[in-house]
Amino acid sequence: MNKSFIKFIADFGPLLVFFIFYKKYGMNQAIVPLIIATVLATCILYFLEKKIPKVPIIGATIVVIFGGLTIFFNDKTFFYMKPTIVNILFAAILLFGNLFLKKNLLKSLLENSFQLEETGWKILNQRWIFFFIFLAVLNELVWRTQTEDFWVKFKVFGILPITLIFTVFQINLINKYKKHVQDN
Repeated sequence: MNKSFIKFIADFGPLLVFFIFYKKYGMNQAIVPLIIATVLATCILYFLEKKIPKVPIIGATIVVIFGGLTIFFNDKTFFYMKPTIVNILFAAILLFGNLFLKKNLLKSLLENSFQLEETGWKILNQRWIFFFIFLAVLNELVWRTQTEDFWVKFKVFGILPITLIFTVFQINLINKYKKHVQDN
């Protein structure tokens, strides 16, 4: 099997497992399979990359914590708030890096994927901070004003396309500030 296909399944498989179990059994019965699928996917990514993947391990930890709290207290609020807290956490980490560490943590995470001038990294970092805050606010609006079924569909089928669209809109910025390698 293709390595990138396996990574794709590991990234999005847990969401699909959650959605299938949710549709068949309901929210509470879908959380344990989500936790198991997330931990399994993180292990698969570890074996593929031969290192602990930072973002998936953070995501898996948060899924285990908030899924566990939801089950332990029998209160779905913990699970509804997970995307809010994840997005606020990511925004805070990027902001903390900028303000206190004087380091662009987004650049540290992505510089192996592409090279940008410092101005480009700064703008991209700021945009992702605002985007993560936007997603947090949007999640709060959706789960507090809509039905559980709507929120689940939004989480599974809404957040990913919104994120992909946002990412596509960053291509012009990336192209504008891309470092050009000098031929020697």
